[in-house]
Amino acid sequence: MTAFLYIAVLVVYFAVMIYIGLRSRKSALSVQGFVLGGRSAGPWLSAFAYGTSYFSAVIFIGYAGQFGWNFGLAATWIGIGNAVIGSLLAWAVLGKRTRVMTQQLDSATMPDYFGKRFGDNKLKIFASIIVFVFLIPYTASLYKGLGSLFAMAFNIPYFVCIIVMAAVTAVYVLVGGYMATVWNDFIQGLIMLFGIIVIIAAVVINFGGLGQAITDLSQISADSEQLGAYTSFFGPDLYGLIMVVILTSLGTWGLPQMVQKFYAIKSEGSIKKGMIISTVFALVVAGGCYFLGGFGRLAYSTDGKVMYDEIIPSMLADALPPVLIALVLVLVVSASMSTLSSLVMSSSSTLTLDLIKGGIKKDLSHKGQMRLIRIFVAVFIVISAVIAIIYDELGLAFIAQMMGVSWGALAGAFLAPYLFSLYWKRTTKKACYTCFIFGVTISIAALVISLCGESLPVGFKESFIYEYLFSSSIYVGTWTMIAGFVIVPVVSLLTEKPDKATLDKLFTPFCAMDAAMEKASVGFLGSRSEIIVNGVDRTEQANADGESEASDEKKADEISNTERKE
Repeated sequence: MTAFLYIAVLVVYFAVMIYIGLRSRKSALSVQGFVLGGRSAGPWLSAFAYGTSYFSAVIFIGYAGQFGWNFGLAATWIGIGNAVIGSLLAWAVLGKRTRVMTQQLDSATMPDYFGKRFGDNKLKIFASIIVFVFLIPYTASLYKGLGSLFAMAFNIPYFVCIIVMAAVTAVYVLVGGYMATVWNDFIQGLIMLFGIIVIIAAVVINFGGLGQAITDLSQISADSEQLGAYTSFFGPDLYGLIMVVILTSLGTWGLPQMVQKFYAIKSEGSIKKGMIISTVFALVVAGGCYFLGGFGRLAYSTDGKVMYDEIIPSMLADALPPVLIALVLVLVVSASMSTLSSLVMSSSSTLTLDLIKGGIKKDLSHKGQMRLIRIFVAVFIVISAVIAIIYDELGLAFIAQMMGVSWGALAGAFLAPYLFSLYWKRTTKKACYTCFIFGVTISIAALVISLCGESLPVGFKESFIYEYLFSSSIYVGTWTMIAGFVIVPVVSLLTEKPDKATLDKLFTPFCAMDAAMEKASVGFLGSRSEIIVNGVDRTEQANADGESEASDEKKADEISNTERKE
C-alpha cells in the first residue's frame, strides 16, 4: 500500500510536468522562443527558475549530508552564503547589466556573449567547448543521491529511476522549451519550499525538539576530541567551510545555465522583485538543507567509511511517515529535474548556436537550428543518464572526480572574464583566453592528481600546496575563481586596448546608470551642463545621474525594446 502511494504521487507529478510542456509548445516555435522564451519571463518565474537550477538533489542528499557531517550546524553558513552572495548579490550585480548587454549584442548564450563582446568567433568556440566538456559530468551528477533515497521507498533498480526521470524531463523540454522549464521550475520550487520546511520540523521533533537535538549533537567530539565542535559557530574546520561557501555561492556567477536566467527576464524592473524572491527562496531551501544536514551524526552511525549519500535518507527513514516520504521523493525529483532541464537547455543551445552554427556550418537554417537543439537536448539527457548508471554500477573513480571538478572548472574559466567584461571597457579578449586556459588547466591538473591517489610522493601529499589546494576539488575550484580576479585585470592592462568607438556604443545604455563611474574613467570638465565624454556632448546623460532609478530602468527598457524591434 505504501509503495502504491509513492508511485501514485510520482505519476501525478510527472503528468503535470508533461501537461505544462504541452501547453507551452507555442512559445517554442523559434530559436529565441525555445532557448529564452522570447525574453518574456516575469520576476516570479525567473527567480524560481534561478533557484531551482541552483539547488538540485546533489545539495539535498549529497552536500547536505557531507557538509553537515563535516561542519555540523555551522554548515548552515553555506546556505546563508548561497542566499546572500549566490542570489542577492548575483541579481544586484549581474542582473540588469546582463539583460541589457545581451540584448545589445543579441546573444542567447554565454559563449555567444563572449564572442560578440570581444568580436572574436574563436573565443566563442573555445568557450562553447569548455561548456560542452564540463557540463556533461555536472549534469550526470544530478542523479547522485537518488539511488539511496529510492532504495528506501521502492524495491526497484536504481537505473529505472534515472530512466524515468530523464524521459519525463526530455518530453517537456523538447516540446515546450524554455517556458515549459520555467513554469515547471515554479511548481517544483513551491514543492521544494513547502517540503523542506515540513521535513525539518518532522526531523527535529523526532530528535526530541531543537534544544534536545543541539544538546545531543554537542556531546559528539570532532577529530580533535573537542566536545561541542559540531554545534560551534564556525564548526571544526573554518578553512574548509569558507572554501565551500565561496565556491557554492560566488561560483554561480560564472555558470552558463545560471547567468542565462538574466537573459530571459522580461524587464529591468522585474530584476528587483526577482532578486528578493530568489534570495528568500535560497535562504529557505539551501539554509534549510544544510541546517538539516548538520544533525546527520545523530541519525547515521558508521564503523569506518562514511557514505554521505546515505546520511539524509537514514535521517528521514526514522523520522517521517509514508505521506511525508512521498513528499520527499517529489521534492528530490523536482530538484533534480529542474536543474537537469536548465543544464541540457544551456548545453544544447551552446553546442548548436555557438559551436556548429558559429563555426562548423555558419549557414545553418532556422529550421535546422531548431532540429539540432532538440536533438542535442535528447542526446545530453541520454549521455548524462548513461554516465550516472555506469558510475553507480562500476563506481569508476574518473567519473566521480570529473563530477567534482566540473563546477570549479566552469566558474574558474568564466566568472572573472564575464564580470569584468560587463563593467570594465578595458577588458581584453587575451585576458579571457588566459583565464579560460588557466581555469581548465588547473582543473584538469587537479583531476589527474586526485586520480593518482596513493601513488603521489609522500612529500607532496604533506606539503602546504597539496593540503590547502589540491586535496579537495572544492579548494581547487575556489582558488581558481579567485585567481581569475587577478589574471583578467593584469593581462588586460598588459595587452592592446580594445576598439574605443565600438565599446562606447555598446556601453551607451549604462551611461545614466553609471554616471559616477564614467566621470572617474573619462574625466569631468566644468559644470554639469558642460560635461564632455569622448569628445561628445553628454549633458543629458550626465543630468540623468540625478534622476530616479525608475527613470533609468525606463530608458534601458526603451533601448532594449528598440533593439528587439530592429
